[in-house]
Amino acid sequence: MPEWLNPKVAYTGLQEFLGTGGNVLFVIMIATFVMWTFIMERYSYYYFAHKPLIKRLMSEWDSRTNPRSWRSRAIRDDLISQVKMKTDQNVGIIKTLVAIAPLLGLLGTVTGMIEVFDVMALSGSSNARLMAGGVFKATIPTMAGMVSALSGLFFTTQLDRRGKRETGHFADALEMGDPS
Repeated sequence: MPEWLNPKVAYTGLQEFLGTGGNVLFVIMIATFVMWTFIMERYSYYYFAHKPLIKRLMSEWDSRTNPRSWRSRAIRDDLISQVKMKTDQNVGIIKTLVAIAPLLGLLGTVTGMIEVFDVMALSGSSNARLMAGGVFKATIPTMAGMVSALSGLFFTTQLDRRGKRETGHFADALEMGDPS
């Protein structure tokens, strides 16, 4: 078994990485974990729950006796709204977390640069070796925030498009009949 698959080695490496980026890196890790939890929830919804919902709503629509009445139109709009709500659920949270990740990275940059200025103030000089730790601590959260945001951006777009497509397919599947 490769050494990097050893849980103890992986845990030690994660601790070292989090230590190099400071406290902000831990917040980015939590935000990324929450974002991916919601992404996986959306995919599990489409895999397990979406088709049964569509079947249930279609059978509810098919049980209508007069699909041309005003009441039937209102029910149709309600059924389409139910599908839209289910397909859009948690996508806004994912989009927010994607937008927040780079901002958290910038917060890490600021805290790292403050550390650089503290070192300069305490040492009374601009010694490059003393400043390197703070600069390193400033760049790691920026990178982590950008990687987190980019990892979620593709899936956010894909989930948004899929929700619109599924809602449109459902709306097209509901027959209305001629209103005249």
